[in-house]
Amino acid sequence: MGAMMASITSELLFFLPFILLALLTFYTTTVAQCHGARRWRPTKKKRPNLPPGAPGWPFVGETFGYLRAHPATSVGRFMEQHVARYGKIYRSSLFGERTVVSADAGLNRYILQNEGRLFECSYPRSIGGILGKWSMLVLVGDAHREMRAISLNFLSSVRLRAVLLPEVERHTLLVLRSWPPSGGGACCFSAQHEAKKNIMSMDPGEEETERLRLEYITFMKGVVSAPLNFPGTAYWKALKSRASILGVIERKMEDRLQKMSKENSSVEEDDLLGWALKQSNLSKEQILDLLLSLLFAGHETSSMALALAIFFLEGCPKAVQELREEHLEIARRQRLRGVSRLSWEDYKEMVFTQCRVRPGSPDALRSTHCSRIAYDKKVSVSYLAVFERDKLNSHACQASLSQLSTDQGVINETLRLGNVVRFLHRKVIRDVHYNGYDIPRGWKILPVLAAVHLDSSLYEDPNQFNPWRWKSNAPSSFMPYGGGPRLCAGSELAKLEIAIFLHHLVLNFRWELAEPDQAFVYPFVDFPKGLPIRVQRIAGEHSVLTESTAM
Repeated sequence: MGAMMASITSELLFFLPFILLALLTFYTTTVAQCHGARRWRPTKKKRPNLPPGAPGWPFVGETFGYLRAHPATSVGRFMEQHVARYGKIYRSSLFGERTVVSADAGLNRYILQNEGRLFECSYPRSIGGILGKWSMLVLVGDAHREMRAISLNFLSSVRLRAVLLPEVERHTLLVLRSWPPSGGGACCFSAQHEAKKNIMSMDPGEEETERLRLEYITFMKGVVSAPLNFPGTAYWKALKSRASILGVIERKMEDRLQKMSKENSSVEEDDLLGWALKQSNLSKEQILDLLLSLLFAGHETSSMALALAIFFLEGCPKAVQELREEHLEIARRQRLRGVSRLSWEDYKEMVFTQCRVRPGSPDALRSTHCSRIAYDKKVSVSYLAVFERDKLNSHACQASLSQLSTDQGVINETLRLGNVVRFLHRKVIRDVHYNGYDIPRGWKILPVLAAVHLDSSLYEDPNQFNPWRWKSNAPSSFMPYGGGPRLCAGSELAKLEIAIFLHHLVLNFRWELAEPDQAFVYPFVDFPKGLPIRVQRIAGEHSVLTESTAM
């Protein structure tokens, strides 16, 4: 028995080093794995510092509140409350997506300047469904650059001078000649509808153009409607109107191609359709979508800006008088040259100076503001006469005051206060860190241009119509036509259209509101009553409304 125990002890002592080595190896390997796993385990990602805000209701978020109708000269209760609670940069849930809303001038400029690098255009699918997949509004990257290059070439400064200026004046005169003659008393009609005729180059009274205008109104309502595609809805009607409008454009395209195919054909119509057919390799579908998108962009923004100018000027007699004096001087110079049509030099001389009073007179020490103040939440508006507010400033009016080209005072103030383009749709394509906030890739971001233009920290008395505030260069926060690589290609044409219309309007007519009306945001800007005005012809030697429209 003792011998057996001695043998077992001897064997255990023999294997003990191997057992200890195995245990040590197991222990070492296990500890190393534990430490390695701890060392190489990915650290927990830091939670992003999102802007403050709230997601709102499930699915719809805060979309209905954001799109609630409000006066165009304000940002609306939703924006006011959110900016007051969260600041100028806040997060929300809009249009079915996580969204950052920016009322900050610096961030808005940053977004537009970094188009294609950090942000890209991203409109709701419903808009692309109506405007078409080749619309400039929804295209990004190289496709957008190609379409935009065609538009910019068509709207070059050379063509603005030689082709578009006389054409814009011709259509302006066609519209104004349909207004009442001198001695015929006053006449009431919708200024908004007349402005749309002018922008769409419609010859008054023609059945086809009136039918096209009505189709376009239906089309416009569907662009901003819910994408419910079944009979009776605004979206369904808009798709039908889109087909009708494209049918008209397509017929014109086929006629133009037939004329161009004829040998030795000298017919050359210098419009965008002809330009796209000759200067590009675009397909038929691309040309149709391009024309429709430019009709949408140019018609709605320019016609509404013109209607807003008529509205604001009606409440500011001093601005109307100053404009009239300025354009009377241009008309006198035309008469001395023996011409009756505007030239490019005339256009550039449409300078709205800060004030035209004798230096040192009491008026030289005051700037005039013209105000329309809504006194309740409805359309009812208190139309106040011109009121003056003392602003002592030794540099207010001197003979050497810088002048603004092309009526910049009135045009810029109309665009700033009316804000035809309220906000833009963008998508974050790379993680962005701005002003302490993290904005993740994949989120939507809305730069709200109207909120900046109506910011009291940037513009004194921002809700007042004051064209004299533009005595110096426009601030970088002023972006009525967007900015960066997607700056509106037709911005210069839009200013030309407004300036020429105002030139002939103030020389030939006086006007007043036939009944109270006010521009509202639905979210597109619109006058609920169509801006009814009462006009009366001014008899004078400077009128060209009785001449032939032939150019």
